[in-house]
Amino acid sequence: MPRGKMPRQPARSGRQDRVARTPPPAKAAPKQPRGTVGGPGHKDAPVRTTTPGPPSSAKVPPASKAKKQSAYNPVAPDRIAEILKRLDQLYPDVTCALTHTSAWELLVATILSAQSTDVNVNRVTPELFRKYPTVEAFAAITPEQLEPDVRSTGFFRNKSKSVVGAAKKIVADFGGQVPLKMEHLLTLPGVARKTANVVLGTWFKKAEGVVVDTHVHRISRRLELTTNDDPQKIEQDLMRIIPREKWILFAHQIIWHGRRLCIARKPKCIDCPLENICHAADKTWSTVEMHKNAKA
Repeated sequence: MPRGKMPRQPARSGRQDRVARTPPPAKAAPKQPRGTVGGPGHKDAPVRTTTPGPPSSAKVPPASKAKKQSAYNPVAPDRIAEILKRLDQLYPDVTCALTHTSAWELLVATILSAQSTDVNVNRVTPELFRKYPTVEAFAAITPEQLEPDVRSTGFFRNKSKSVVGAAKKIVADFGGQVPLKMEHLLTLPGVARKTANVVLGTWFKKAEGVVVDTHVHRISRRLELTTNDDPQKIEQDLMRIIPREKWILFAHQIIWHGRRLCIARKPKCIDCPLENICHAADKTWSTVEMHKNAKA
């Protein structure tokens, strides 16, 4: 063997360099027997088609969840109508529980009822109106003179200032007569929308709004008629879903319902005719699903 020439050794990988690699031949499709229907190339062979699906980034909500969300609407007209129907059956002719014989007496009683009970106010007002029979009589005294007479209603100093201040303004600006308009009533000391709605609705039969006291506040949230906590916003929500001709009676019915059955800390759900359409989270007994956000 000539010097300097060594035979080439095979590569360790088993492949020779500088040798062109050819891909393995593709496997031929198996031949169909002659005359087979649907074989490749046959005129009746099925044609495969693909239907484009939704983009991978698109989120398709489960059908069951979408159906559940659209199935229940707490302020749907048919549900509101059913609530009003049952309230009419429970409390057909209820009215304000405060004892009064005039618009002025109702105004005074409503001011005194803040943070107190109607029963307690009704114990105080007969002697109060005997002692001061007219609005002019209240306008002639000082708040300090009135305080002993209203002490048992609570917050008696502020209430005395409000009653005497309202009397003085009614005598000075409205000729001694309780005004008939909401904007005028709201100028009186101690009078906000709740008190004004009580006087306008109960005495003058004018539906200018919905009374939102502690009972209406609590039960409207339990029934999912509102999610607000501010009385003015609750009133606006109720005015949107309750027919105007029902504003006055609805408030009285809810107040009576709050006293008799839908009590704050321990509602009597087992005795309530509204139970199966109420999903309040704090129910004491329930035949329906309870909603965690439906609470006082």
